[in-house]
Amino acid sequence: MSATSKCEHITETGKTILEQEAQAIFMIAKRLDSNFSNAVKLLASCKGKIIISGMGKSGIIGQKIAATMASTGSTALFLHPADAAHGDLGIVDHDDVVVCLSKSGTTEELNFIIPALRQIGAKIIAMTGNQRSFLAQNADIMLDTDIEKEACPYDLAPTTSTTAMLAMGDALAICLMQQKNFTQRDFALTHPKGSLGRRLTVKVTDIMAKDHALPLVAESASVTDLILEMTSKRYGVSAVVNSEGRLCGIFTDGDLRRLVQSGREFLCLSAGTVMTANPKTVTTSTMAKECLDILETYRITQLLVCDNEQRPVGIVHIHDLVTLGL
Repeated sequence: MSATSKCEHITETGKTILEQEAQAIFMIAKRLDSNFSNAVKLLASCKGKIIISGMGKSGIIGQKIAATMASTGSTALFLHPADAAHGDLGIVDHDDVVVCLSKSGTTEELNFIIPALRQIGAKIIAMTGNQRSFLAQNADIMLDTDIEKEACPYDLAPTTSTTAMLAMGDALAICLMQQKNFTQRDFALTHPKGSLGRRLTVKVTDIMAKDHALPLVAESASVTDLILEMTSKRYGVSAVVNSEGRLCGIFTDGDLRRLVQSGREFLCLSAGTVMTANPKTVTTSTMAKECLDILETYRITQLLVCDNEQRPVGIVHIHDLVTLGL
């Protein structure tokens, strides 16, 4: 077989595996019934913790499900069943809901702790492909993740089965998130260092230049003073305010180039006569991401920040926003 043929064969095998796993999820979705909605309601009404448990590959999937739930508004954690049997069951309370993952439903380490969970009074949700198993029969709710066969050619390595569990866990987590009315802003609070967190939590006041760094002149100032202010503050722009300190216009390096090209004598003019009136501005409550959207929409590089009285209090440059990773 040529190298090209080998590559094509590998690619086709990959497609087959992906299609097989996708089909398994599709079939599980078709079988989804009231047990699923009951499970979501039970998790949403949980007054304690949501505890996910499983052995081996199922345990790894369980860790991911716990992490997803924790990041979307639920107090969730992973408990290794072997550790649970050696004292860690102490973290389980009667107000908790324990989600147990096992393809066969006969995982020894997991089933060993089921009677103890029942004694504690915790509710149990089983995620398994075996409805007749000890786990399924001793759970309050059973979620069917049965598959026809693993993607492994020997039907041994957990592949399609763990994909099915992962997808079911995602479905639980997202439905639970919706039941709790978990918003984007809530998500940002649990992800403060992520890009979404920055987009939803950073306000323009957190990054704007202000006080002496703000380029600003009175409308009666000369163009000479205006140019000096604009260039000394290195923003390529200056706000122009009236006698009450309210914004009445803006002067940019683009305005200066146009004045020079016009051939007019302009150094003797006042800032108020050369400024551009009604510039784009934002308020102190504007989010940083919204500022970036405005800058990109109007193809400008900076925005003045004004208070409720339309007095300039800061300026933000597109480079400041890009540096944030927005």
